[in-house]
Order: sequence, then structure tokens, then C-alpha cells
Amino acid sequence: MKLLFAIVIAVVIYANHTKSNPKMINTADTPNSHSIDFSQAEEIKHWRITDDEVMGGRSQGKIHFENGYGIFSGYISLENNGGFSSTFRPIDPLSSHLKTVAINVMGDGLIYQLRMITMVDGYRLSYKHNFATTYGQRQTIRFLLKDFQASFRGRMIANAPLLASEDIIEIGLLINNKKPETFSLSLFNMQFN
Repeated sequence: MKLLFAIVIAVVIYANHTKSNPKMINTADTPNSHSIDFSQAEEIKHWRITDDEVMGGRSQGKIHFENGYGIFSGYISLENNGGFSSTFRPIDPLSSHLKTVAINVMGDGLIYQLRMITMVDGYRLSYKHNFATTYGQRQTIRFLLKDFQASFRGRMIANAPLLASEDIIEIGLLINNKKPETFSLSLFNMQFN
């Protein structure tokens, strides 16, 4: 009886939390799957841009909704030691023991990074995985969470714990190919399993 009561309370709290906190990730129909749907214009409002302007650079990125999906685009400048653009969004805690993430994108032939952010001992730790796109081709790219590499302020962290789904607090995309270029990445969905 106590277990049933605890489950009912947890469901009510979760339902109220998701209603009052729309910035967080959308949950799919199955309990072991979480997804983000870029075909919803509201989704784009939850993403923020961070460019190299924070360090004096002149790159500029943006994320917007067009033609029924999201687009992360802009240009990279190497002036003033610049060279990157990124976009991130917070997420609710994911279920534990999820093993993979898949992104459905259409690219421009450039290389991007998919990033997962955690907090470790009060420090923001970024886990990253590069992926290549094919110009004008829509593709689904799958990643194992255990293959993401931990980094802190651009330095690889060799002894960091493996990325665990329940530790992820933000997800993001970054472009940093060390050359000036324009970029455009169309975003359709992202799915954790």
C-alpha cells in the first residue's frame, strides 16, 4: 500500500512539474525513451546561443524555426582568437541506464559536436562527440553515451567517469572547425534510448 501511494504521489509531482516547467525535455510514450521534437516551433525557444563573443571573438550563430524544423546556422570567424558557435538547452533528468542518443539532421558537409553537460563536484563538465554531415542529405546519426569524451574548458579529462544518462543536465551542439566558414544544420529530432 505504501508503494502504491508513493507511486501515485510521484506521478502527480511529475505531472505538475512538467506543466510548470515547459523548458525541459519532452518525454515520449515509452518510459525508457526521451525525445526532443524540433518540428514544434515552441521547442526553439528553449535553446540559447553561446558564441566566441564571450571571449572577444566575432562568430555569430542563431537557432530558428523554419519550414517545420529547427535550424542552427551562422558564421565562424577566427578574428580576435574566435572560432566557435554553440547552442544549448536544459533538460529534466533522464531515466537512468539509457545507452544511446540519435539525432536526425540535415547538414552542410561540415563537422559538428554533440554535447552533453553534467555537473561534477560543482564543476560544469562537457562530454562531446564529433559527427560529420553530408551536404543536403538528411540522416540519423546514433551515438553510444559511453563513447562521449569528457572535457573541461577545452581540455580532455582522461579520468572522468563515463557519461551516464541520469547525470545529463543540458544538451547542445557546437561547431569549431578552426577555420572561417558559414554553417547551417537543420534539426528534426533527438532521441535518447
